[in-house]
Amino acid sequence: MIPVERHQQILALVADRGVVSIAELTERLGVSHMTIRRDVQKLEEQGAVLSVSGGVRTADRLAAEPSHLTKSTLFNDEKYAIGRAAARHIPRHSCIYLDAGTTMLALAKEVVDRDDLLVVTNDFMVANLLMEGSQCRVIHTGGTVCRENRSCVGESAARSLRHLAIDIAFISASCWGPRGLFTPDEDKVTVKQAVSEVSSKRVLLSDSSKYSRIATFLALPLERFDQIITDKKLSEAALEQLNAGSWELVLAG
Repeated sequence: MIPVERHQQILALVADRGVVSIAELTERLGVSHMTIRRDVQKLEEQGAVLSVSGGVRTADRLAAEPSHLTKSTLFNDEKYAIGRAAARHIPRHSCIYLDAGTTMLALAKEVVDRDDLLVVTNDFMVANLLMEGSQCRVIHTGGTVCRENRSCVGESAARSLRHLAIDIAFISASCWGPRGLFTPDEDKVTVKQAVSEVSSKRVLLSDSSKYSRIATFLALPLERFDQIITDKKLSEAALEQLNAGSWELVLAG
């Protein structure tokens, strides 16, 4: 059986059952564990399935971005722990970028007492907090306003970032996994890609609830990041996947 035929059978089994063990796949398809794991890895890279401890399952797909109000009620302990951990990695007199989102707002609250930072952001809530409560210098990207997420997106926001030199970019994710960061909103892709290009260091900030999910658009591959800061609730399978990468993994809290 050629690989494409095995892939089709794996997808059919996973679609029918939700979760299928590696042992069952090797028995049904008559190939080795190593061959099945290579097949699963290939399908996972395509965003078709997700590997779990001892098996493979269907990929959870995010159809639409939750509003800022909705996100502000979820996983706040994890977000504040991530924000505190991230703040400890910011040297004095840095130019940093804070992406849109409630995890970035948690980080912004950790640096309000600093007067040595230049903060670039596309998030209105972050900009307002720092403008009203800190001595940081603040640059807002401008761009097309996304009301639900209180931020700016699109090519005009990306264009303003391309003229800057940023020391550390803290980048948020709608959902993420071994393949990278995904978003259901295409206008966010250009912003994340632009800031990744002009930053000396790229740090992913995201809680574990968003791991092993996908959306329509791949914004950045995970290999683009130098550091990932998340919380301690990742599964053993997820930790095994992430510890195999070239980035530094920090578990907050």
